[in-house]
Amino acid sequence: MGAEEMEGAGVTHPRRAVFLDRDGTIIEDMDYLTRSEQIRLLPGVPEALRRLREAGYLLIVVTNQSAIARGWLTEDELHAIHADLNELLSGNGAAVDAFYHCPHLPDGDVPGYARACDCRKPEPGLILHGADDWGVDLAASWVVGDSERDIEAGRRAGCRTVRVGAGDRTAADASAPDLAAAVDYILGEHRP
Repeated sequence: MGAEEMEGAGVTHPRRAVFLDRDGTIIEDMDYLTRSEQIRLLPGVPEALRRLREAGYLLIVVTNQSAIARGWLTEDELHAIHADLNELLSGNGAAVDAFYHCPHLPDGDVPGYARACDCRKPEPGLILHGADDWGVDLAASWVVGDSERDIEAGRRAGCRTVRVGAGDRTAADASAPDLAAAVDYILGEHRP
């Protein structure tokens, strides 16, 4: 399980966080993003993240990255992609506090990464690790993602959930067409 902390972990008092899936939630889903040049922010994302930050939420990205286990991307390359993504977000006042990724895939090609784990969503390991590192109160936190595995990971971790985009959204606490509408819901400004 990999973590890229962007600033000051080790918080001792419980805090609220929004754990965000990456692909399909904050950036376009590129089917295995392997280069920074492929990053495309979804509409309204910087403003939505900035609103969450202003409301006092930590912003933590939790993402499955099986391209590493497949041999298409190294962890160092992924860290560089996330640094570039965060630089793009920072320029819009919407920096992420940390990125956590799962590099594993049981039938992957790269030794050491080709295995089952507790961090690959729908398992809650990424969320639990981030909460531990940052002193997050999971019951006061949210998971936002575009897939059932994101929602299930959030539920298993004890967070409230919002599913964005299309698809079956019955397992989530709420559904929204995009991150901006999900933030409206989280902040109590609108009920999608």
